[in-house]
Amino acid sequence: MEDLMFKRLVTTALLFGMAATAPPAAAMGCAPRDHIVERLKDRYSEALTAAGLETTVETRQRMLEIWSNPENGSYTVLLTDPAGISCIVGYGSEFHTVAAPPDGELG
Repeated sequence: MEDLMFKRLVTTALLFGMAATAPPAAAMGCAPRDHIVERLKDRYSEALTAAGLETTVETRQRMLEIWSNPENGSYTVLLTDPAGISCIVGYGSEFHTVAAPPDGELG
């Protein structure tokens, strides 16, 4: 019983310790838009694929962008605020476009 309690205590301490020393997620993936776009183009050969405006509760509009490389399937999703700071909110592989369904049909 004491062994189990000790393991739980050590595991909890390690988890809280890692969380306390980790940098905030926003700090890891945010930078001026021009800087991020330059890297997406140069390093990953990604190009702007889709974009749209998002209106938040505070009525601030943010730009949502999807950058992708059709040759290797990589993609990155950016969210840019009005001040020009972009944050990477998602990225991955196997990106593909989907054809629009015929009128009257749901996808």
